[in-house]
This record gives sequence, structure tokens and C-alpha cells, in this order.
Amino acid sequence: MKELLSKDKWKYAFHTVSHPADGFYEIRHRDRGSVAVALCLVILFSVTWSINRISAGFIVNDIDPRDVNSISELITVLLFFFLICIGNWSITCLMDGKGRLKDILIAVGYSTVPATVCILIGTILSRFVSEDEAAFYYMICGIGIAYTLFMMLVGIMTVHNFTLGKTLITLFLTVVALLLIVFIVLLIVDLVNQVYSFLHSIYQELLFRA
Repeated sequence: MKELLSKDKWKYAFHTVSHPADGFYEIRHRDRGSVAVALCLVILFSVTWSINRISAGFIVNDIDPRDVNSISELITVLLFFFLICIGNWSITCLMDGKGRLKDILIAVGYSTVPATVCILIGTILSRFVSEDEAAFYYMICGIGIAYTLFMMLVGIMTVHNFTLGKTLITLFLTVVALLLIVFIVLLIVDLVNQVYSFLHSIYQELLFRA
């Protein structure tokens, strides 16, 4: 809670946006970052994404606001965030990565700031643009997402002290690990459901015979 109320922690998150290499280096070696702030930034990204889907102008948005479930989208974003971080940590542990899970959480969380800001600006702009000016909306949102991906790349590379080539290989393996984790979780859920159904059928049979 103290970190969430720290003005310096929030200022440093935005400092990292303008100085990604130096910012992530300080996070790894001098503990300048905050996991709590990173989580709040991910939540803000999810909220902004939902606002965009609900409130963006009809020129660039054909989604029915009644079909948008902000809570479901928040849970999905948080799950995806943790899966990426855990997948990357599991892979980099095997590849002599220097970053801790805490550093990865902060790096990925801080990287969402450009996307959040640009999507919010784009959402406001979309209420006033004509069909011919819609390209400005897509350009702003595209720049934010591209810079977020760039920050994630620099963040992972810096906290693990990897080269660019090794970082790209690591990110590819992270996606593989993410898919593997999802597959295992779905397998466990299916197994639990089958065991439950089996036990429930036995219970029903015992009730019937009684």
C-alpha cells in the first residue's frame, strides 16, 4: 500500500517510458520499480481497453457496448499478464537469465503505459473524427501498441542482461511456454471435471439403490 501511495514510484514508471534502457537497468540493479504499481498499470490498461470498446466513436467501432464485459476482460488481461511473466521466468531460468520474477512483472507492467495513454487519446479523438480522418485514430493506437512492444523487448533484454538475438529467442520460447501452461491447466480442469462426474454418478447410483 505504501508503494501505491509513493509519488516517486509512479514518477519512475513514467520515467521508464522515456528512458527504457536506463529505467529497466535501475529497476533490476537498484530496485527502483514497484510490483504494486506495475499491477495497477496493467489494470488501468484493461480499463482503458474496455472504455475504448464501449465509448470509441462509431466511425472506428462497431462493437455493441452491451456485449462488453469489463470484469471478464480485466480477468483475461491479468491472467495473460501473469502467464507471460511466469512463462518468461520459467524459460529464462533455464537460459541463465539474470532477472527475477519481480523484475519481469515490473518490466511488463510498466511497458503497458504507452498503449494505455495512446488508446485513451485515440478513444477521445474518435468521438470527433470523420471517416476520412479515422486514420489518425489508428495511427495513434498503433504507435502506442508498437512502443509498448518495444518497451517489453528492451525490458526483458535489460533485466536478463541478454543480447537482442537471445531475447527474441527467449520471447518465442515464452510463447511456447505460455501455450504449454494453458494446455496443462485445461488438461487438469478436464480431468477434475471427469473425476467429479464419475463420483457424482456413483453418488446418484447409491441414492437410487437406497
